[in-house]
Amino acid sequence: MNELVTGDAVVLGLRPARLPSRALASAIDLAVTFVVFILISVVLGIASASLDEAAVAAIGVASFLLVLVGGPVAVETLSHGRSLGKLACGLRVVRDDGGPIRFRHALVRGAMGLVEILMTFGALASIASLVSARGRRIGDVFAGTLVIRERVAATGRSVAVPPPPPWLAGRFAQLDLSAVPDDLWLGIRQYLTRMRQLDPGVGRSVAERLAGELVALTGAAAPQGVPAAAFLAAVVHERQSRDARRVFAGPRAEGPAPFGFVPSGPVTPGPAGSVGSSAPGGAGGSYGGPVSAGGGSGAGGGSGTGGGTAVGHEQRRGSAPSGGFAPPG
Repeated sequence: MNELVTGDAVVLGLRPARLPSRALASAIDLAVTFVVFILISVVLGIASASLDEAAVAAIGVASFLLVLVGGPVAVETLSHGRSLGKLACGLRVVRDDGGPIRFRHALVRGAMGLVEILMTFGALASIASLVSARGRRIGDVFAGTLVIRERVAATGRSVAVPPPPPWLAGRFAQLDLSAVPDDLWLGIRQYLTRMRQLDPGVGRSVAERLAGELVALTGAAAPQGVPAAAFLAAVVHERQSRDARRVFAGPRAEGPAPFGFVPSGPVTPGPAGSVGSSAPGGAGGSYGGPVSAGGGSGAGGGSGTGGGTAVGHEQRRGSAPSGGFAPPG
């Protein structure tokens, strides 16, 4: 996957670093490395003044490889992908799956960097980074790594993805999400955080289009009667729950959580027979459970005994009221 997870179990799409920031970070690293190399060469030159030319040449080659190749490899391994230049530019080297790099990744990047950056003065690395869709150089391709931007400009108050209705929590625990691309996840999250700002009709059509793409990639249709926005929120929440289990529990975490719904804010119980709340300003309508086959509505305000019985049954089972998620329309 190409996702990162914050401490709040919020999935963030990886932001690949582009050529200008990577070039600046590499320039800082090379400047520091060459300063260290010159200092070590001066010290070794003084210490080996009494040796013959062959020994001096061997010491020079060894110090060159040790400082210009071994140094960056050691720094990236110990700092988990953050050299001095990357630290200054807010960059980090991670694996393709978003995890921290290890020695073998840093070794491959350092060995290829000797050819890409030092021997070609960065021309080969620049061309590869421009051609790559994610700005990767050849060393990143062979090592299975990616340089990402950790430092992102603040855009004001962050908007959390609304939680799904409680009756959908954990419903998609067995859904295969491996085929869903990053741009679709980003589009779904952007829609969920901005849906109350959209016109109800436009928001509904966008939700249906995104849900259709998600169903086509996962191979599992949305439950009958579930609004498209609620379906999207439940699937995104399932993705966050899986990533949270992987981050906090490690490789031993197996299977879905018994109850994955975690409200993002204070929960205000609604009146009996209703679940959810209307969007601010009346932009969106509230909804409850999925529509039953007999035509009864699970939403608050629906007519018939089927909807009220379904909602009452959910409340008797101890399901928490909705944390305020309301799709447009």
